[in-house]
Parts: sequence; structure tokens; C-alpha cells
Amino acid sequence: MPYQVPEPKIFACTQSSELAKKISKSYGTDLGNVLFSRYSDGEFQPSFEESVRGTRVFIIGSTHPSSENLMEMLLMLDAAKRASARHITAVMPYFGWARQDRKDKPRVPIAAKLVAKMLEAAGATRIITMDLHADQIQGFFEKPVDHLFASTLFLPYLKKLNLDNLTIASPDMGGSKRAYAYSRALQCDVVICYKQRAKANIISHMELIGDVQGKNVVLVDDMVDTAGTLTRAADLMMERGAKSVRAITTHGLLSGDAYEKIEKSQLLELIITDSIPIKKESGKVKVLSCAELFADVMHRVHHNTSIASKFLM
Repeated sequence: MPYQVPEPKIFACTQSSELAKKISKSYGTDLGNVLFSRYSDGEFQPSFEESVRGTRVFIIGSTHPSSENLMEMLLMLDAAKRASARHITAVMPYFGWARQDRKDKPRVPIAAKLVAKMLEAAGATRIITMDLHADQIQGFFEKPVDHLFASTLFLPYLKKLNLDNLTIASPDMGGSKRAYAYSRALQCDVVICYKQRAKANIISHMELIGDVQGKNVVLVDDMVDTAGTLTRAADLMMERGAKSVRAITTHGLLSGDAYEKIEKSQLLELIITDSIPIKKESGKVKVLSCAELFADVMHRVHHNTSIASKFLM
């Protein structure tokens, strides 16, 4: 009798439980049962409450700080490995610590490389993630990485807006490649903001390269943290005569006083995905779900079919 490949099992880390429920529903299965036990000192232990022997396991969890989110993923991977799962895929809609992808000054770590090695050591045999802060982070892994693009979600949304005189903008020089990719897909112009930082999350100077007079501008970036860059860029563009300014960013970290900055800024709206749970509702923040994208890719991975159609840029 030929061997029947068992259906995969999907489990969620606690910080991504809501997204995991949407992904499993879109996939057409229920979330697996995992129990988290906690000690009084804060230590915790995940336990799979069903057999995973010989199956493909998908473990869903973004690893945004605090470090407890990363630790959850590592412990879940180790538990699956020790429970004899056949394939263990870490589904990480947001790959945390990715901004530390190089030594930008002496005596600092390359945290993204360290995290990659820890995930592999814990038992991950494959990684599925979305819009890494730097594409080259894929090279930190020795295991296969499926690097998805949120443009799959954002481009249809932008096309539905049917904006005239559309211009794509990058909030910094590092995002110019992403901005040009969007501009090619939408057949429109590009402008770029040049910024200098006094220190992390603090901008000392910003200048605009390009003309936005009478344009409907859409800023594109991979993440929004304190929202300082996006809001300052939006205000600068409105000062230079832009008709409207929107922003699309894949990962909505929105830390500190980010919500207040967005509300006070001249941004018309901020469009993000649910790769990270939002902290509160805002009239200017619109969330597009990435659940169907991940569910589709997970299905294709399990059945060994191509996912090339999911790479729009």
C-alpha cells in the first residue's frame, strides 16, 4: 500500500494567535492544540497536545520584540523536533531583529544572522516570511527561505483607489529599490527622501529628491516603528505641494507615540498588514490581512508546487 502523505498541522505562538486562526481557516483546517505552561518567575514551556510524529508542522509566529516572542518560536521548534515531526516550517510574517543585518559601527552584533542560526539550531527545516528588512538576510540561512512580498496585497488595493497623478515615494535611500518596483508595476513616477539620523529613531534632517507638486503620493516602506520618518516625509511633501499623501508599510510595529504622530500628521491613511497585531484602532490606519497569502503558500509548499506567482516584485 503506497505511503500517504499526512495532512500538515498548524500551530500558533501566542503573539500571532489571531493571524494564525485566519491562516488556518483559509487553509481549511483547525489550529493544532498547544498548551503554554508558565512558572511564577516568567519561564514558560510549550507542549503539543497531539501527535506530530511524521507530519509537516507549520508554526506561525512573528518575532517582534520583546525577545519573549522569539523565545516562544525557538521552544516550539525544539518541541516539534523532539516530537519527531517530519518537516518543521517556521512561518514568520515578521522576522524580528532584521534591522541588525550588518555591522554599521564597531563592536556591535549582527543580530539577524544570530537569529537565523538559532532558528535552524532549534529545528526549523524551512522559513516562510514576508518583506525582510534586507533581502540578503535570506543568505544567513542554510535552509530554504520563502520570502514573500506584501505587494501581492498592496498593488491591487492601490489600483482600486484609481488615483490620478500617482507618484510612489521612498522615505529613505535604502527603500529606493522597493519604490522603483512599485512604480514599474503602477507605471508612475518616483521621488525619494534623503534623511540623516542623529541616532536610532531620531531624524536630524530630511530633504526631498523629485517633484510632488499636484501629485497623489504613496510612500512605501517595509516597516513603520515610531512613524517619525513617514510622518515627517508626509508633512514635507504636503509643504512641497502634494495633493495627498498615503503610506503603505508591511509591518506595523507602531511603538512609542506612533499613533499620535500619525493622527497629527498630514498622512491621509497608513495601510499595513496584520503581520503584527495592532495595539489599538485608528481612523487613519487600515489593515489588510496577509492570512490568505500565507495559507496559499503553505498549501503550495506542502504539495510541492510552485509559489512563483506570489512574487509580484
